[in-house]
Amino acid sequence: MSIGPQRIVCLTEEPTETLYALGEQDRIVGISGFTVRPPQARKEKPKVSAFTSAKIGEILALQPDLAIGFSDIQADIAAELVRQGVEVWISNHRSVDGIVDYVRRLGALVGAAERANAYADMLQRGLDEARAQAARLPRRPTVYFEEWDEPQITGIRWVSELIGIAGGDDVFPEMAKESLAKHRILADGSEVVRRAPDIILGSWCGKKFRPDRVAARPGWDVIPAVRDGELHEIKSPLILQPGPAALTDGVQAIAGIIRRWSERHA
Repeated sequence: MSIGPQRIVCLTEEPTETLYALGEQDRIVGISGFTVRPPQARKEKPKVSAFTSAKIGEILALQPDLAIGFSDIQADIAAELVRQGVEVWISNHRSVDGIVDYVRRLGALVGAAERANAYADMLQRGLDEARAQAARLPRRPTVYFEEWDEPQITGIRWVSELIGIAGGDDVFPEMAKESLAKHRILADGSEVVRRAPDIILGSWCGKKFRPDRVAARPGWDVIPAVRDGELHEIKSPLILQPGPAALTDGVQAIAGIIRRWSERHA
């Protein structure tokens, strides 16, 4: 007999990716329209939500016994679903350790604790290996991560931690502690110039990163990253979702950029 919720609506991508990884995708009856991982989810499951909005009527029509979302930003969606009698779990993790623990908790919730623990252990081993490889690099670069351009928003905590695991040092570690994007807005973009990052990583949520526009910002031509052409895009689905993607393809994408920089500057 199957344990736990049987009809799950995933309001963000990370529960979808995790449940597919655990072989529990048959429980999913609806997903976020922003879901791209795994690719088959978009073909198999109806899309019933964005990030700050959801099609409540369509969700209710699916008769879910659980809706899973992420962060206080989805509080209004969660509240409306609760008022309509739907059980809701909103996770609020922001760290790498929190992502690993999220996999374990979600697995336990659907009666797949053993598989979830094994999967989480695999994710952790990958991070440990990335950290070990980074420790062998001849130099560590400083890194500026930009989540949005207008206004300029710096990286969230798990992104900052992954930069560290991959062998770099986030130039705005104090900003990474802020959970909400509005609290990570740079009041003065010239602060990036002052902190002089060796690498600039861009992941503008929902639109293509434009290195040319970044390089053309007034005064930014003196930044080492701009001077040396070290402006790189990390695709949003790889890094801005607090799920397995960030701990696998996301950290590896960052590590590759840092490794190549380090080899050139040894």
